[in-house]
Amino acid sequence: MNVKRFIWASLAVFAAFQIVDFPIHSFILGPFYQSLQNLWRQDMMSIMWVMLLAYLAMSFLFVYIFTKNYESKGLGEGLRFGLVIGLFYQIPHILGQYVAYPIPLALALIWLVVGIVEFMVMGIVAALVYKK
Repeated sequence: MNVKRFIWASLAVFAAFQIVDFPIHSFILGPFYQSLQNLWRQDMMSIMWVMLLAYLAMSFLFVYIFTKNYESKGLGEGLRFGLVIGLFYQIPHILGQYVAYPIPLALALIWLVVGIVEFMVMGIVAALVYKK
């Protein structure tokens, strides 16, 4: 593994995730979230740094796993990797959220699809930045 490319790819994945995630949750899903205000923590914004740290860790782990099977096959490799990791992560995570919390099925399905697409984008970013 090339450590320099690994670090740059991990930071690029983190940045891309933040850039893609913000409009989705702020504008597209904002109305859903407002209708469910009673479910969210009142102090959520004051501890948002915890979520950022979690996503930073996830970005490094995502790229680490990507580098272990890296074959330098371009964007398709990143897209496939993102799809597999997206399915692996999102299906149990989102269905678990739906079971545990009284959220509408529509919101859970949107989270599921959007999350898988986000992971596919992150796979593309990893492939673009980590390439030789």
